[in-house]
Amino acid sequence: MAYWLFKSEPDTWSWDQQVAKGAEGEEWNGVRNYQARNNMRAMQLGERGFFYHSNQGKEIVGIVEVSALCHPDSTTEDPRWECVDIRAVRPVPNPVSLDMCKADPRLADMVLVNNSRLSVQPVSEAEWKVICEIGGVEG
Repeated sequence: MAYWLFKSEPDTWSWDQQVAKGAEGEEWNGVRNYQARNNMRAMQLGERGFFYHSNQGKEIVGIVEVSALCHPDSTTEDPRWECVDIRAVRPVPNPVSLDMCKADPRLADMVLVNNSRLSVQPVSEAEWKVICEIGGVEG
């Protein structure tokens, strides 16, 4: 199973809004970066990801799950842009900030630490476990 990180500005789309979508989840639309789009193309149903508040907070606040495979992005007619749907699984009890990630040597190679601009990014299994440990997420 692969792991991911989805970044959103909370004043545009917040963790609370994601949670409010319930089991149906929401299309992760509006991504206009080829690398981020290609990451979504690689996703499988049920894979997990971190929900990260960028700009305001700069912290991992929740865990989401891929609920629909890559499909055309409904916010554009341009066929180059695709997206997945995600649904909230659970909050991270102790949000994990970007500064905390940068300070932990176990996360030195994490994409978030080295390329914080990429909006949809892979997370290694080892990084996933470290973030869950720091954030107080049960197995």
